[in-house]
Amino acid sequence: MGVRTTMKSVWERLAGVEAAAAGDVIVGERKTAMLPSILSPYQVGRTGQNALPKPTPANLRKFAETPVVRRAINVVKDKIASMDWQVRVRRGYSEATVEDAAARMVVLRRCLEEPNASDSFRVLWEQVIEDLLVGGFGAVEMEATRDSERPFHLWAVDGATIQIDSRWDGDPEKPRYAQATGQLGRDGLVPLLDDELMYLRLNPRTHTPFGLGRLEVAFETVNQFLSANRYAGRLASNSVVQYALWLNEATPEQHDRLIRWWQDEIEGTGRVPLLSCEQKPEVLRFAGGTDADLRLQWQEALIRMIANAFELPPMLLGLQGDVNRSTAGEMADEAFQSAVVPVAKLVAEHITRDLFAKKLGWREFEFCFNDLASRDEMEELQIQTALLSAGVLTVDEVRQMRGLGPLQSEEVTQ
Repeated sequence: MGVRTTMKSVWERLAGVEAAAAGDVIVGERKTAMLPSILSPYQVGRTGQNALPKPTPANLRKFAETPVVRRAINVVKDKIASMDWQVRVRRGYSEATVEDAAARMVVLRRCLEEPNASDSFRVLWEQVIEDLLVGGFGAVEMEATRDSERPFHLWAVDGATIQIDSRWDGDPEKPRYAQATGQLGRDGLVPLLDDELMYLRLNPRTHTPFGLGRLEVAFETVNQFLSANRYAGRLASNSVVQYALWLNEATPEQHDRLIRWWQDEIEGTGRVPLLSCEQKPEVLRFAGGTDADLRLQWQEALIRMIANAFELPPMLLGLQGDVNRSTAGEMADEAFQSAVVPVAKLVAEHITRDLFAKKLGWREFEFCFNDLASRDEMEELQIQTALLSAGVLTVDEVRQMRGLGPLQSEEVTQ
């Protein structure tokens, strides 16, 4: 067998030509690789479970505690966590055709308002959104109960400890995730099925199973800002010396005597130093002695880059030099649409898909935030009134958009 024949047979096996000819192709099976070979998963813990760790969570969380980054995170997190929300029937269904729709929506809302014994809706999702913005990893454990009044419990999970099996083939009986507990032996990894963990990824990409957090994008910029801020603080507190004294024609003995006298009698005492010598000492300055030495314009440029990484206008991070009354409202609306709305919709989609559909099997319902359509209450009211007048929407549909229940008809009330 020649080289050409050998290469042809190898290529046919790799391309699946022989399998196709034999009729063994599985319909609907994926043919492409999920990750490139450079990021192929490695074996950890249990046999057959491949996982990839998420890097640098400690440094990311340390940077998240700095003032500028904390402000950027809170602008998005607090807005989403404090939004009004509702559980409603999904598009394509109606309450008349869904069995016990009203009762089940009440159960879903009660469980979301009290997801576990210690957390509320806001406390739970503040933790998840924090991880989502910091590292692109938001995780919620979902456990079903046998109580019809409370069918599930939710717990926030440290997303940095979650490892992903990139070779998961969609089998609901096989673990898709695992949590690294830091313990040795079998307890080191806790396997989790696909319907046991809600894993939120920000900025998903094809070359990695992990998301990309906004703080990860601004990581280098935040590091530079902290360095510049520390230097400016030392400079402003006089801990960095910016000048020197030049003594002309002084002997080494006189030089050492002056240093000891200054350190023992003058430095830190607030006394007025008195010098008597033939030649007046000259002060040599190493800097200009102005605010330009603090590099304030460089720090302002770094804050703008941090704001860009978080998709926020610099105005919301304290830079108001280029803002006036006519542009402030537009910048606030732009920040809401670019920074808040995408994250809020991502959270709502995961609750609908992972919790309602996968965990409970209730695909007739969806979760949504009521404040995403419009930030201006009067503008939203005018739009809904116009749609009512034109007959496009009914009163019950408008009430549903505002998170209210339908009006009872006269026949029902009688």
